[in-house]
Amino acid sequence: MSRIGQTFDRLKAAGRTALVPYITAGDPHPDYTVEMMHALVEAGADMLELGVPFSDPMADGPVIQKATERALAHGTSLAQVLEMVEQFRQRDDATPVILMGYANPIEAMGYVPFAVRAREVGVDGVLTVDIPPEEAEDGYYEALASEGLDRVFLAAPTTPVSRLAQIERLGSGFVYYVSLKGVTGADQLDAEDVATHVAQLREHVSLPVGIGFGIRNGERAEAMARLGDAVIVGSALVNEIEAVWHADKAAVIERLRAAMAPFRAGVDRADKEKQA
Repeated sequence: MSRIGQTFDRLKAAGRTALVPYITAGDPHPDYTVEMMHALVEAGADMLELGVPFSDPMADGPVIQKATERALAHGTSLAQVLEMVEQFRQRDDATPVILMGYANPIEAMGYVPFAVRAREVGVDGVLTVDIPPEEAEDGYYEALASEGLDRVFLAAPTTPVSRLAQIERLGSGFVYYVSLKGVTGADQLDAEDVATHVAQLREHVSLPVGIGFGIRNGERAEAMARLGDAVIVGSALVNEIEAVWHADKAAVIERLRAAMAPFRAGVDRADKEKQA
């Protein structure tokens, strides 16, 4: 079982929900990323989602698009992102790391070379936004599965049952539920609507459910923690990085630690209800 599966099992046994922060590798500078990853874990992250910069991040809103631009301005590549994970593993061999990105950089490296290198450096799962399960069996699924990497797929309010069946068959680790229509950072989150769709999702997919998109504050994190197995926070943290991107490393990391606090507190409040 992967680190992702082990973490979900451990948290479930304790009546807890995973908090999964997202940052873009290389933002605001490649030299900051590894220490930022450690800081997130110290601030309460149960898993980490690390964005791979790509020039056309179609699923991402303006906040993460700008983060990608800052990372690409420093030449951050997929090979460098894998090196960052390798450096992170020198101090942390327990926290799951999920890479989130787009097909082009992986295809340029090659599915098999990417999967082998990802496994070697300690990546646990991969979410490739523009490779849906219907297109995953053209070498992508086989390469990741052969190296024991979890295949994380997106599900949304509009996802048809046929695709959910494919996610159940090909996916592993967890399913990333997009809690609203639109791009990352959108702001129309409706807890009752999410609850209805997550319940429907669970009828077809046995994997843990991570809920992301639109989780802007601790109150929303608390509400989503009542519904899912993981709460994924991206744009809200990246927005804090943007506010101090020109500052030195210590200032950026301190801002990131502070930004994590309300999300950790919100998830903890929901967990207390589960444990009661």
